[in-house]
Amino acid sequence: MVFIRDTELVLRATVELVNTLPRTETTGSDALVSMDQLDDFATRHAYTGSRTRDDRELAAVRGIRSRIYELWTVGRDEAVPLVNAMLRDGKALPQLVRHDDFDWHIHASDPSDALAQRMLVETAMAFVDVIRADEYARVRVCDADDCSGVYVDFSKNGSKRYCDAGNCGNRMNVNAYRRRKADQPV
Repeated sequence: MVFIRDTELVLRATVELVNTLPRTETTGSDALVSMDQLDDFATRHAYTGSRTRDDRELAAVRGIRSRIYELWTVGRDEAVPLVNAMLRDGKALPQLVRHDDFDWHIHASDPSDALAQRMLVETAMAFVDVIRADEYARVRVCDADDCSGVYVDFSKNGSKRYCDAGNCGNRMNVNAYRRRKADQPV
């Protein structure tokens, strides 16, 4: 299973955005509280278009995280109305664009729209691809006992069980090893 490059990039950005929520952070704290953090996120994930770089923009981006997180709490069919609402609320108008180092790809919002609106629409467009490809089973919550981080499984065989946010795979493997060692007779 391979998503087109721009879909995968948006899904990775979306996972990182959702994992800034306190409920998904292994520390239990919000990881998106400053404009510097938002600027870093927007730069690393190549968000283009207008930016106000003010408290309202930060609050708006923080505000969409819970709405996006809902996509990890439902199945494929239940995700459709959520995605459609995101597209409708974002006034999505898909168009092909080319910029920076990216070849032709789809933007579905105007570059002058608010950053949070553009992020919401891009997320919805990426989830359109996930739903249409019938790959919604790859949209998962971490299996670690102490983590509720989210991820999209991009592995070939769909076997990924842990998020990348808190080193969960290594922690769970160490815990399993320690349990096995404790169960062995001395």
